[in-house]
Amino acid sequence: MYRYLTAALFATALIIPITVTPPALQAANDHRVRTYHDREHNDDHQWNDHEDRAYRMWAKENHRKYRDFAKLKENDQQAYWAWRHNHSDAELKIDIR
Repeated sequence: MYRYLTAALFATALIIPITVTPPALQAANDHRVRTYHDREHNDDHQWNDHEDRAYRMWAKENHRKYRDFAKLKENDQQAYWAWRHNHSDAELKIDIR
């Protein structure tokens, strides 16, 4: 009986740090760089702050409510990339520092 109790306590000690992660680490995982593929232009785009600002401009210009880009339908994502290829950071006045 003592062995089972020791094994259970040891297993619990190993699992607790994994399940109870600090909020700072969880937030860091949320800001990972995502890459999206543009089918029509056959290229990849990294999602970062510049891209998010451009996407917000696209949403406003197209009278759309802001939604997380990852949750958009594929057709809407492709419409954004088509628009984005015609609108550079300089044209959109997005500061590239």
